[in-house]
Amino acid sequence: MKLTRRDFSAVLAAGLAAPAFVRSAGAQGATIKIGMCAPVTGPAAESGKYAVGGAKLAVEQVNKAGGVLGKQIELIVEDDQTTNPGIVLAFSKLAAQPDIVAFLGSIRSTQVHAMAPDVLKLGKPVMFGGTDPNLTKLGNPWLFRFRPNDSYSGKVIADYGVNTLGKKKWAVLHSTDAFGTAGGKALTEGLSKLGITPVIDQGYANQSQDFTPVVLAIKQSGADVLGSYFTFENDLGIFARQLRQLGVNIPWVGSPSIVNITALKLAGSALYGTYGVADYAEDSSEGSKAFGKLYRDAFKVAPDNQSSWPYDAVIVLAKAMNTAKSTDPAKVREAILAIRGHAGAEGEYNFDKNGDGLHGYNIVKNEKGTIVFDKHIESKD
Repeated sequence: MKLTRRDFSAVLAAGLAAPAFVRSAGAQGATIKIGMCAPVTGPAAESGKYAVGGAKLAVEQVNKAGGVLGKQIELIVEDDQTTNPGIVLAFSKLAAQPDIVAFLGSIRSTQVHAMAPDVLKLGKPVMFGGTDPNLTKLGNPWLFRFRPNDSYSGKVIADYGVNTLGKKKWAVLHSTDAFGTAGGKALTEGLSKLGITPVIDQGYANQSQDFTPVVLAIKQSGADVLGSYFTFENDLGIFARQLRQLGVNIPWVGSPSIVNITALKLAGSALYGTYGVADYAEDSSEGSKAFGKLYRDAFKVAPDNQSSWPYDAVIVLAKAMNTAKSTDPAKVREAILAIRGHAGAEGEYNFDKNGDGLHGYNIVKNEKGTIVFDKHIESKD
């Protein structure tokens, strides 16, 4: 069944609204606090603005719809400094506040890995956007993912490049952190199932200032298509410009960072004609369109997945607490895992036992700076 934007708003309000008897039982003037670790400073500070904006927009929507358990929710943000030690410190500051009932973590897998032991020790729900498949296989019951993981993205990139673009000589490029290593592995496994071995599998260190050796290696490999997993948009911007400057113009299918607003600003025309797997694509569903309108109206800029997953995380968390009629961690956890068919900005949420809510990706193309939706591919595995 397709949801119109009006239907989406109605479903949102109905899902968030607490029962009247619960609402009247809430302490007047009290708030329910949610903590958020976000890159206020560091190399991801630009994208951090989008993440915090998405979360704040969701808080506003929840509070307009009646709040949670008769109370307004309040977002408390700590700077993770775009580093692993930074997010551990930020989370520890938030965790020390006993009235914070749940948390938003990071979009970066390496940071989620860093904070995961403390999340397990604390025992409260943490929503995150990192896409390393291993994150929901750690035996940590408190981690809930609000983007599809890279076991899906690798399959989709491989399938699109081989079966739609007709390319067989692959260059696989990835960061050497947890996200990039897992993504590169997922892509090579996806290619292997199609009978293809990459002509080059190249890693790089985050925050590289010069990608010339990497570009030359790709150029000399004879690859006719590039698949990539970039952790940071600034790295992607430098690489994209150097790739084009050195005359490499092969088709390029990238992980979601290739269509992030920050990457588009940094790389400009160097990304024209590229393809990406995108968890958030504004024209992919009525829920995505509705979020796009809300975000544009609020911030006067287009949203991307930096803002969409925190938005969905707050909305789903509020829905779960209202359904559970409690902020008790165990009850909220069970309510999140029971969610089926929730139409969010990122897509339709159907949580599995591991805490993964989404199970497919969108294919999009950069047409002279405009991201155009092609199709959605849902995993059948």
